[in-house]
Amino acid sequence: MLPRHNDPIAAIATAPGRGGVGIVRVSGKDIAPVIAAVCNRALKPREATYLPFRDAQGQAIDQGLAIHFPAPHSYTGEDVLELQAHGGPVVLQLLLARCLQAGAELNPATGQPRLAQLRVAQPGEFTERAFLNDKMDLAQAEAIADLIDASTETAARSAARSLSGEFSGEVHALRDQLVHLRMLVEATLDFPEEDIDFLQKADAQGQLAALTRTLATVMQRAQQGAILREGIKVVIAGQPNAGKSSLLNALAGAELAIVTPIAGTTRDKVSQLIQVEGVPLHVVDTAGLRESHLPGVDEVEKIGIARAWAEIHSADAVLFLHDLTRQHTPDDPENAINYIAADAQIARAIAEKLPANIPVIDVWNKSDMVAPALLAQRPSGVQISAKTGAGLQPLRQQLLQLVGWQSAPEGVFMARERHVLALRKVDEQLVRAQAQLHAPAPALDLLAEDLRQAQLHLSEITGEFTPDDLLGEIFSKFCIGK
Repeated sequence: MLPRHNDPIAAIATAPGRGGVGIVRVSGKDIAPVIAAVCNRALKPREATYLPFRDAQGQAIDQGLAIHFPAPHSYTGEDVLELQAHGGPVVLQLLLARCLQAGAELNPATGQPRLAQLRVAQPGEFTERAFLNDKMDLAQAEAIADLIDASTETAARSAARSLSGEFSGEVHALRDQLVHLRMLVEATLDFPEEDIDFLQKADAQGQLAALTRTLATVMQRAQQGAILREGIKVVIAGQPNAGKSSLLNALAGAELAIVTPIAGTTRDKVSQLIQVEGVPLHVVDTAGLRESHLPGVDEVEKIGIARAWAEIHSADAVLFLHDLTRQHTPDDPENAINYIAADAQIARAIAEKLPANIPVIDVWNKSDMVAPALLAQRPSGVQISAKTGAGLQPLRQQLLQLVGWQSAPEGVFMARERHVLALRKVDEQLVRAQAQLHAPAPALDLLAEDLRQAQLHLSEITGEFTPDDLLGEIFSKFCIGK
């Protein structure tokens, strides 16, 4: 624990702006001087008291509810004072300033400040103290931020499951199995005469296989939770006038992007958050891709094309949109050939610039404007009409399938990318452990070390073994007052 964790802290705990109710929160080892100064009386534990909040001259700043939560039965595990006032920003700032002023006031008996170290809390510091005081583990603490930031109902419910300890319970169960297996292996190291026969009688191989199966289930659920938390960035790419803006509008159910028959109408990206089966999709419409030297491509459009490629590089999935009406045009075969060649050039560029694990879906638009016989000649992909909505639902389902969503919201807990990475490291260690255990002459000291490393990676998830710099990074992303 760092020295700053001993300081009493105060902050406005409600969101910026005006509201019906606003909260100022104080936490520390002994905050009685602040309670006496602001409330002008002692407070009964965990009982809401309606009273005026006083300034230094004894005048009322506001009237509201004051609640004292004595340690250890509080959110942070320390003494906590919660002042519930009217939710105007000026009132809350006055209350916060009064709390800080009360801490700096001199004690007549000692001549020293009553609460010398009282300061404004850093982002996430209340929840960080709850973690440090064993009120929750790190995965539960992160779930609080995820619950606040949830963009869909499914994400919120999954975050609530993590906050209740469901994810932590899975991790602890894995840890207990690991500890038991480590005990067997290390006991064998202590008594080498027993050697491998002892492990065989204890069915160490069967225990390790069961542990690996359980880990696979937890990893699958964590990966689903990571998708729910982060969402999926879907970039719509293609030539000008393929219908990219129309597709964005159709997926969002609103006229977000300007749609005209003029090539190059979209000059910059247009983004919209939508949800499919509770999964957040960050859909990005980009400028049409074409060669910068072509007639009619001005400097603004060149910048738009460059930004389109930048968005494609950072995508989780790309919808490569093709115009079915320009694939075969009897009245203008040369134009059709040029369009097909340009599509092929874009496809090659995407294949060269994108990692192999980023899915690219060929989407054939304007199916409502093409004869059925021609539709049957199209290559693999999804045929849609952004105008009528035909084919949009299969497109949504294919997107979810390609990024790994398996449509199991009730069994999913919220997880972060660091959780998934830690579980993958556990899996790598267990693979090494299995190799050692199945070897003709197992190196039991290496086997024990593999299991120990696996346990450490599990402990990183719940915070039992977590570097201070990682804690700082995690809690710095919380809002102030939480």
